[in-house]
Amino acid sequence: MIRSARAIAQIVITLCVALSAAQAPTSASAPAKPADNEGALSAFAAIHPIDVHVHVFKTDPAFQEMLERLNLKLLDILVMDDTNPIRKQLQPQIDSALELVRSGGGHFALCTTFDPYKFDSASFAADAVKQIDRDFAQGAVAVKVWKNVGMEIKNGGGKYIMADDPKFEPIYKDIARHGKTLMTHQAEPDVAWGPPDAADPSWSYYQENPQWYVANRPGFPSKQRILDARDHVLAQNPKLRMVGVHLGSMERNLDNIGSHLDRYPNFAIDTAARMEYLMLMPPEKVRAFLIKYQDRVLYGTDLDLNPDANVPDTLAEWQSTYARDWKFLATGETLTVEGKQVQGLNLPQQVLQKIFRSNAIRWIPGL
Repeated sequence: MIRSARAIAQIVITLCVALSAAQAPTSASAPAKPADNEGALSAFAAIHPIDVHVHVFKTDPAFQEMLERLNLKLLDILVMDDTNPIRKQLQPQIDSALELVRSGGGHFALCTTFDPYKFDSASFAADAVKQIDRDFAQGAVAVKVWKNVGMEIKNGGGKYIMADDPKFEPIYKDIARHGKTLMTHQAEPDVAWGPPDAADPSWSYYQENPQWYVANRPGFPSKQRILDARDHVLAQNPKLRMVGVHLGSMERNLDNIGSHLDRYPNFAIDTAARMEYLMLMPPEKVRAFLIKYQDRVLYGTDLDLNPDANVPDTLAEWQSTYARDWKFLATGETLTVEGKQVQGLNLPQQVLQKIFRSNAIRWIPGL
């Protein structure tokens, strides 16, 4: 069933790309020259930043040197994804990440996960709790629930499982009891449900990963249904700290994000892979939002270092991203993003300190 849906999605994406290629941007933002980034990276490093959302599968002396030069700490997030060869098995990911934590000179922390593909097992919850408790004992500071809950995995009755299914509740209670944090990626950007939009910052992702483009897929849950389940978890577990990654998948609506932050004091968001959405909104609205909710926004990128990565190219991408994001949040510079001129927000220093560092420490104890 899943394979069939993916095949349909691939056809849809191919047709959409052909229709929209003429207007597709060549890159998310104009690459800055390395020399232009030196000042931004120096200011970024001075705040001793924490990136709460990365996926690192190997290390390298040059990568380690970058972390030390930028005074940077990373939360290495694990996910189970049967569409990605390097994410199909959990224990090798855990072992690799723990080795990074041990050898990384204090620059890494682990966000573990559990295997939701075992959902129909009679001992699913007990096994998941046992495994994450073992990871906590080895230093894990958070647990991830990924988008395949809500968007891919079905129960024995053929229905998509949702984050508020009662079988997950013992896991949430256990995370809260240990004082750890739940990182939730529930749903996707609006464009995943269609229509195609080459101007959307996430559109290129679905060209490369058509299995997550769900427009017109028969029987597929709405985005709101998935987010309602996430919100139900928040309401049912007021002692559970939750960080909704990717702007809580409410990337186009700051008012909606704000109403969630007002309603759920145990909820925060990260910026991972959604900074372009903020950059393309009216700057005065974004600035006011970040100042009002300065205690509830964590900085993240969703950058990765895969086993087959070209390290010099990866380092250039990481540093360019950090420089761009710093310029947008911390300065009044004009940037080019998605072919548009974007004005930097020039946020107050105390707000920058919270977004880039202290909120991470508060919301993810142990970092």
